[in-house]
Amino acid sequence: MKKFHFIALAIATAGLVGMTGCAETRAEQGALIGAGSGALLGQAIGGDTKSTVIGAALGGITGAAIGDYQDKQHPNRKYYRDQYGRVYYIDNQGRAVYVN
Repeated sequence: MKKFHFIALAIATAGLVGMTGCAETRAEQGALIGAGSGALLGQAIGGDTKSTVIGAALGGITGAAIGDYQDKQHPNRKYYRDQYGRVYYIDNQGRAVYVN
């Protein structure tokens, strides 16, 4: 039964990470990645639903805080997405700089 829970959490986390491409800011991306990672760690350490929820909450808060800090480092930077789904911004020389 524990193996089933772990596999289900892994699939859910993969879905969350896949959804980060839809996020507009680094704070949103960080929250999604942090929540998924925290849920996996909470399940691995505690092995119950309470641990999973606590891990997801702490991971989401931490990820959002880190992403918000990164957003504030470059407040005027605009991010774009090309036709292949890759995220980039335009630097001072007019060149595209890919971030993922």
